[in-house]
Formats: sequence, C-alpha cells, structure tokens
Amino acid sequence: MANQPNRILLGVGGGIAAYKICEVASTLAKAGWGVRTLLTNAAQEFISPLTFSTLCRHPAYTDQDFWRPVHARPLHIELGEWADVFLIAPLTANTLAKLVHGLADNLLTNTVLASQCPVLLAPAMNTDMWRQSSVQQNWRQICLDPRYHTVGPGSGMLACDRIGPGRMAEPSEILAHLQSLIHTQGQRDLAGKQVLISAGGTREHLDPVRFLGNPSSGKMGVALAQAAHHRGATVTLIHAPIEHSLLQPASGIRTLAVTSAEEMRQAMLEALPQADWIIMAAAVADVRPTSQAFKKLPKQELPSLLQLQPVPDIVAELGALKKPHQTLVGFAAQTGDIVTPALRKLKQKALDVIAANPIDQPQSGFGSTYNQAIFLDKVGQKLEINACTKLEMAHQLFDFILN
Repeated sequence: MANQPNRILLGVGGGIAAYKICEVASTLAKAGWGVRTLLTNAAQEFISPLTFSTLCRHPAYTDQDFWRPVHARPLHIELGEWADVFLIAPLTANTLAKLVHGLADNLLTNTVLASQCPVLLAPAMNTDMWRQSSVQQNWRQICLDPRYHTVGPGSGMLACDRIGPGRMAEPSEILAHLQSLIHTQGQRDLAGKQVLISAGGTREHLDPVRFLGNPSSGKMGVALAQAAHHRGATVTLIHAPIEHSLLQPASGIRTLAVTSAEEMRQAMLEALPQADWIIMAAAVADVRPTSQAFKKLPKQELPSLLQLQPVPDIVAELGALKKPHQTLVGFAAQTGDIVTPALRKLKQKALDVIAANPIDQPQSGFGSTYNQAIFLDKVGQKLEINACTKLEMAHQLFDFILN
C-alpha cells in the first residue's frame, strides 16, 4: 500500500442522495486516492457518469460497459480485484435485497460477488420504505455478514419532505469510515470491548460569560471514538464543549456533554466500571476560580487578583480505581522535551499507555487536523508517530495497545 494509492470503488445507487457522493469522490481523488465509479441504471436518472468521470479523473462505468465488454478481462472481475474498499451509496432497498440474497443482475451486484474487499453500505430511502419489516429484516441480515460495514442512515428532513430515519450519512462520516477500513482492512478487532473516551477542553467559569479554558478542539478525542467504533467497540464519548459539526460523523457513538472538570470527573467515574479501555484525551483544567458568580460581573467588579484552587486530578483517580483487566491511556501535550514529562506522568498516574504530543510543532497540537506523537507504555515500549491525520493516529494508538 505504501507504493500505490488507496483504491476505492464507488457503487452509486438510484436515489437523490447520489449527489452527496460527488463530494466523497472529489475529496478522495484530490487526496491522491484511486477512485473508480460504477452507476446503476437508476442512478443515471439522478446523476450522470460524466460527473463522476470528471471528479475521479477516470471513466465511470455503467451496465452498458458490463453487457458490451471491450476489456481483456470481464469488467466485474477486474474491478473486484482492483478495489481495496467498495462503497455502495446510496444503498437502495432494491440493491440491499439483492445483496442479502446473493443476486447479481447488473454491474454493481456482479462486482460485489466478484470481490473480496470490505464493503461499506450507506443506505438512503424514504422513512416509510426504511421502516418496512422486509427492509429491516434484510438490513439485520446484511449486518450479520462480517464483510459488510454500515454507516447511517441518519434522521432528518428527507427529499420527500418527510422527517425521520432514512437520510444518507454525510460525506464526512462516510470518508472517515473509508479511511478506517483502509487501515483495518475490515477487521473488527475491538468487537466486544467497551471503550470510554474523554475529549475537548474543560471550562472553569468565573461567571456565566467568563471562564478559564484551553484551546483543545476535541478533534483527537472524536477521532479516537470514531476509530474504536469502526473497529467494532461499543464507545462512550464524554466531551467538554466542542463544535457541533465534529459530532455529526459520530453516529453509533454514545455521547455525553459536560463543561467543567468536576462534571467530567463525575461522568468518567460513573462510566468507569463498565469500561475495558479508558482513554483520557480531554484537556482538563488544572485550576479553577475559588468562587463563581451566578450573574455576569460588571467590569469594575472583576477581581484584580484571581484566587484559584486546584482541580481534582481525574487521570490519577482513574489510575487508582482501575481494575487489572482495564487499560488506562493518557495524553501529555508538551513543548520542548515531550518524553521526560510523559514518562513521569505514565508512572505517577498508573497509566498503561501514554501519548506524548508536541504542541509546538507544525501539523500537531490543539485544533489541527493532523497530529504527531510518541507512544510509551508501562513495559518500556516506544513508538514514534510522524504527522498524520488524527483518525490515522487514533488507529495507530489502538494498534500499539493491542500489540
């Protein structure tokens, strides 16, 4: 994989949500991934092959190409062997039924049977169609097949003006799942595990509009939650205030919003007994004002010297309470020498693994789409991770823990 681009095969079904897949195709192609598209006859009623040919820098395929082959080898065989991951979106009720029963009457369904790569399904249909018992039975059946992975559907306003389930997952969620499948090759190695993750920067309020805080965006914690979910874990994400858009690609993940360090502490302690892995990616305050006003203080009443008191150390408390079967992972955001303080934190707080982040380096730290780190564990193993996306780093961390 290092010497060739990741190869994604897009199977586009017949639905108005097909327009969303244009963003997926364009984003992948711009990132240098190999993208091939095949459209069902119904899909061409909504969007043209020329659109995908242009976005993917490669001709799009239709059933006309399938039934009148001009290739040296059968097209469905060639495409099936080429793909690393197969995305079918929008997945219609018709195509879902064909997949469940192994039917193959067009290029898309023949290529599914002629391939062995992971398949990501993104259903989209009218709410009443989605709720039909036959569709739900087919959906439950396809979810039992380890080859198939699913994203969505979500709920919201549909093109038919109904409000309810059946809305196709957003491009950002689909893209994240594709990236995970490239890394894991479809393996669900965290299946059966309960993973508890914290994210974001806590806020310690002086009054309703002023607080002590930090610039943590929560992106790393959300990426960890996505990666764990994609690998089959049951995930709980406890997050301090973060942008709502970050949580949109987090369907299937239980989320709980908190604000202060004490609120995060209480939530983490409550969820601790059920967790197998606990990952403290949140940037938790070290101090808070000794008093908090319940109404906005006029500027002239603001204290010239702010009295502070320490906040309970959540990571240390979790380290003292964790059971032998539980794995506790911490993060250490540092400048300069990142290893020495991380090793000290690893030992003092009874961590099993720590990720040391250099926040003073480019493509790293708070708010960045990218991150880099040095992973350390309690038995002396060490792994340096160069700058990569936070989702990729999340997967690298899970690989490190598992190994």
